Amino acid sequence: MQRAFLEVVLLGIAGGLLGCWVIQYELSYSAESLAHALLPGLVLSALTGLPLLLGGAAGLAAAALAVALAGRIPELGRDTAVAVVVTAMLGLGVLLALSPDAPPRLQDLLFGDVLGVSDTDLLLAGVLVLGAVLALVLLHGRLLAVGFDRLSASALGVRPLAVDAALLLLLAVVLLVAVQGLGNLLVISILIAPATAARAVGRRMAPMMLASAAVAVVGGIAGLYVSYYAETAAGASITACLVLLALGASAARALRRVTVARPRAV
Repeated sequence: MQRAFLEVVLLGIAGGLLGCWVIQYELSYSAESLAHALLPGLVLSALTGLPLLLGGAAGLAAAALAVALAGRIPELGRDTAVAVVVTAMLGLGVLLALSPDAPPRLQDLLFGDVLGVSDTDLLLAGVLVLGAVLALVLLHGRLLAVGFDRLSASALGVRPLAVDAALLLLLAVVLLVAVQGLGNLLVISILIAPATAARAVGRRMAPMMLASAAVAVVGGIAGLYVSYYAETAAGASITACLVLLALGASAARALRRVTVARPRAV
């Protein structure tokens, strides 16, 4: 449980901060696609005994290459190519998981096992999260320029393509770290739900990022407590708490709008 708490804090900080940019750049579907594309690499790493991070990185590289090749087919188009590749990768991962040589508890790759992280996992996660946070700090100005006025960013000396590539690289890194704790199917919750809650209560990017990270950490810790006392799966409990926080923030925003718009009695 102590390792799980620390893992949740690390994932909450990284996912909460990056999630605001994922929503701002409208990359939610891309993030989910990348998460699903990890599955074949994760299963292969489990079958061969290789580190999950290495297998996940290989899965991402294979998916990126497949999307690039499929996108060159004029009849498909880029969106259709992404959907086809992601579906194929997810199906391939399931087929590999059905192998007779598959190790026990392979379902942890789908739903995560935050209670099973080791000291090595925590150390590696800490290094990667620290690198991601530092990168976000250094890229903050460029991300703002491209995210809010892409057409004028070039005039400020900012290259949108380079910023997009850097953001996708950071997204891949955070997914690789988070998938060990939350699994292939639930990892997207640590990115989208806290950012959605923060966007409902804030307008400026820096305060939104801090609020998102706080929501992610609080929701993660709450999920671990729910998992412990209700004897439910840790990853699913964390996801449920994060989604409930996002729904609560959205409901509060809607209620505030109704209250402000209501005409005062004369």
